[in-house]
Amino acid sequence: MWAAILILGGLSLAIGLFLAFASRKLAVEKDPLVEEIDARLPQTQCAQCGYPGCNPYAEAIARGEAEINRCPPGGQETVESLAELLGVEPPSLEGEERPPSVAIIEEDKCIGCTLCIQACPVDAIVGAPKQMHTVIEDACTGCELCLEPCPVDCIYMEPIPETLENWRWRHPEKQEAIRDEASQKVVTAGG
Repeated sequence: MWAAILILGGLSLAIGLFLAFASRKLAVEKDPLVEEIDARLPQTQCAQCGYPGCNPYAEAIARGEAEINRCPPGGQETVESLAELLGVEPPSLEGEERPPSVAIIEEDKCIGCTLCIQACPVDAIVGAPKQMHTVIEDACTGCELCLEPCPVDCIYMEPIPETLENWRWRHPEKQEAIRDEASQKVVTAGG
């Protein structure tokens, strides 16, 4: 009996070592440009750009197959960031820029069909068949992919109000200019 345990343990160890070696030796190197483009995209996985998610869109941009202005959730800010990265003139955003929003399910109207759950690319909707569903607001990216499949139109998008917790400075270069101007005033006032 001990022999069988030792043989299986040794075999498992050998297979594990082989797999670890193979994963390092056969690893596919990622394109750093694709990774940088993907990092600047909003990660909503909404497919509004015509690609199934942000990474495939980043790959298409890196290959020169897609324009950088096809991401409505990212808005013009993302277009400008990508243009800066790629060293091109920023085009205007294709489509309509919308404020960040979250899906809301009117639970008393929900019939539990699970079509919205299947459509959600980030698993932000929870529920069971023939039971009420709800949205995990912190996980929802506002992609709107759950709206169309809902047969009873019980889902709507609610804009996320700007609060102290989610506010951010939208123009870092302007913030730098303000900081430099303030530093200059301190230097001239002190000297």
